[in-house]
Amino acid sequence: MIFLDTSVWVAAFWTGHPGHDASNKLVSSATPQRTSCGLHSLAEVYATITALPGKNAIPPDQALLFVDEISARSTVYSLSQPEYLRTIRRCAEEQVRSGQIYDALLMQCARKANAKSIYTWNIKHFRRLAGEWADKVRTP
Repeated sequence: MIFLDTSVWVAAFWTGHPGHDASNKLVSSATPQRTSCGLHSLAEVYATITALPGKNAIPPDQALLFVDEISARSTVYSLSQPEYLRTIRRCAEEQVRSGQIYDALLMQCARKANAKSIYTWNIKHFRRLAGEWADKVRTP
């Protein structure tokens, strides 16, 4: 099972992203049997691609199609309330700040999925948050 971070989904759907080709290759071969992501990524993808600058912004109805594509191509993992709170507490103890909390929550979803590889364009943050899983974090 591989885990795709939000950044990979966004890059696959947005042709202007520098990592589009590599991300699109991963997404094109994604199936629920071998690919996973975090539930939060559905909202992050929608928010990100509808807020792209200028003419690149994708209308909400098109963004919904991309969200449906993620759901069809992956097993979506969510955290229970206790898992969510444990992750936030750990982040507070480790002085994790700002939006990195979302990366930490997605990293916890990757653990829950028992991912063999975690793909992201945000290597630095994910490796910091991955602990003993850092060697599983890579770019597409």
